[in-house]
Amino acid sequence: MELDALKNAAQKAVGVKQTEKAVAKQAVKLVFIGNDADEHVVERLRELCEANNIAPITEWNMLELGRACGIHVKAAACAVL
Repeated sequence: MELDALKNAAQKAVGVKQTEKAVAKQAVKLVFIGNDADEHVVERLRELCEANNIAPITEWNMLELGRACGIHVKAAACAVL
C-alpha cells in the first residue's frame, strides 16, 4: 500500500512547495495529492508531475496525508523521495 510507503519513508517532502521542488529536481518516487485539496493550490504541482511523467496518487484526503507524514495538520501534497 502506497500510504505505508509514505509513513515509513526515510525522506519525504511535505507540502505543495517542497513537493514541487522535489518533482522539479526529479527526486521523487511517489507523489501524493489530497483528493480534497483546492485545485488552484495544487494546479502547478499537477502540471509539473505531468511534465515529468509522474502519476500523482489521489486516493487519500489531506488529513490522512498529514497524519501519514507525521504532522498534526493537513497536507495538500507530499512525496516519497
